[in-house]
Amino acid sequence: MDESYRDLLIRQQYRLYNDHAAVKLCHWMKQSMIHERQCYKQEFYGIKSHRCLQMAPSINECTHQCVFCWRVFGKDFEVDRWAEPEEMLDALIEQQRLLISGFKGDSRCDPVMFEEARNPDQVAISLAGEPTAYPYLSGFIEECHRRGMTTFLVTNGTYPERIEALDTLPKQLYVTVAAPNEKVYKEVCRPKIADGWQRLMRTLEMFPSLDTRTVIRHTLVKGLNFGWIDEYAALDNLAEPDMIEPKGYVFVGGSRQRLSQANMPSFDEIRDFSERLGAATGMTPIKERPDSRVVLLGTEGMETDVTRI
Repeated sequence: MDESYRDLLIRQQYRLYNDHAAVKLCHWMKQSMIHERQCYKQEFYGIKSHRCLQMAPSINECTHQCVFCWRVFGKDFEVDRWAEPEEMLDALIEQQRLLISGFKGDSRCDPVMFEEARNPDQVAISLAGEPTAYPYLSGFIEECHRRGMTTFLVTNGTYPERIEALDTLPKQLYVTVAAPNEKVYKEVCRPKIADGWQRLMRTLEMFPSLDTRTVIRHTLVKGLNFGWIDEYAALDNLAEPDMIEPKGYVFVGGSRQRLSQANMPSFDEIRDFSERLGAATGMTPIKERPDSRVVLLGTEGMETDVTRI
């Protein structure tokens, strides 16, 4: 890893292990610890915000350079030695414990919650980079499950063969579909591989056969990939996900160099999009969080709490 890049990540409050793995406290974990305001994923899926380990097993590489990404571009590198799953998980938990250590002295933080936060029971494999680039991903997910932890894996879908090769699947598998067609995909996701769209289509075709809960996430940027209801619906109907998450772009991180606040759809716009998409996919809005500009589409009465599955 380039030393200047390492220094930048550390200043941004990333904590690294073996260069390729990273952990960082998300906004909602801090809000949960101090103000008792939880991430929408707690409301939607039953996970506890203060017990979530937001991490990346392969911060070193991504096949996309999405215009809406918070990641720093142009810093990808080869890994000489990939960490084994158990050592990586242990190391990142320890790093997270150091990151939250200051909360212990804050009178607003409940001591019981602080102790719980020291022992995460949910792993969000979604921080930065493309996680399916990590060669021991199946073993890592298995190790998390062995410890009683739930797992969310978020992928851009460009490694269908690696998803297919997973012996252990996450409790919930997301694929981000941030474009309704190949033209918009090339403009918004800016793939570094020539056949990125075709690879994503193979992942969507595989989705119905996967024995885990599946979610399509549409990250929507006003003025770029917002609209095209029928085309998004066709992709969703191909994948047959259990749920769909239309979510508005947020003006954070590196994306601020490429976009503006005007590219953030309002919650009303996201809700209208979701209602129209639901009508085209046979789903209905079952949950929503206006402050996160996100709606969850599913079937009425379905169990969404991942801890009960």
